[in-house]
Amino acid sequence: MVKLSFDLTKTYDDPREMPTYGIAEAARYLQLPLATLRSWVVGRTYQAGGEHRRFKPLIALPDPKSGLLSFYNLAEAHVLSAFRRKHHVPLSRIRAALRFVRQRFGWRRPLIEQEFRTDGATLFIEHLGQLIDAAGGQLVMKSVLDAHLERLQWRDRSLVCFYPFTRPVADPAEIAAAPKSVLIDPRFAFGRPVLARGKVATAVLADRFKAGESLVDLASDYGCEASEIEEGIRCELQAA
Repeated sequence: MVKLSFDLTKTYDDPREMPTYGIAEAARYLQLPLATLRSWVVGRTYQAGGEHRRFKPLIALPDPKSGLLSFYNLAEAHVLSAFRRKHHVPLSRIRAALRFVRQRFGWRRPLIEQEFRTDGATLFIEHLGQLIDAAGGQLVMKSVLDAHLERLQWRDRSLVCFYPFTRPVADPAEIAAAPKSVLIDPRFAFGRPVLARGKVATAVLADRFKAGESLVDLASDYGCEASEIEEGIRCELQAA
């Protein structure tokens, strides 16, 4: 059993900064392998030349002792997943590209800055260099990244919510067409996934579905389409 510790003296004025999501929980919401997300947020040890080396995390947790992700961390991992769904981008390359755009624009969280989509994404991909062969590969990567950024919503230049994927997607066309039925927003259900319409927690839908209620009945109760209910349930029961 993993024992978590918290800095009880630290307060968070912004709920989007609060340690909220366990790594396993976040990996499920983001449809990422648990080991992949763990390496992004806590780092990993690897062997090189017969020596053990430590790879530092790509995403800075608000309280590393807790091992919990914030909403912002969740959104950062959502964008980073673009590089895992189509291209197996080495973390060292991603780290270098992040450092480049961070220094170029002075952004604290490059991947979830509103301006990243217009000012930084192309430079970020170009800085990955030889990893993506020729212009065609870069265009594919750009389309995948854009599709992920499209699922983020900003207000007053600040990220407020995003639409996680609720089903496996691979090519850019599938990613762009993926439904936006489920929303993650710190203002609803303590930041857990909710239906975009009605804001009912997807965990509630999954519990009722497992208890034997039909998609049609649930859709009638919550005033939405059965397809929306299905996507909400997918978000909770992907492993099953």
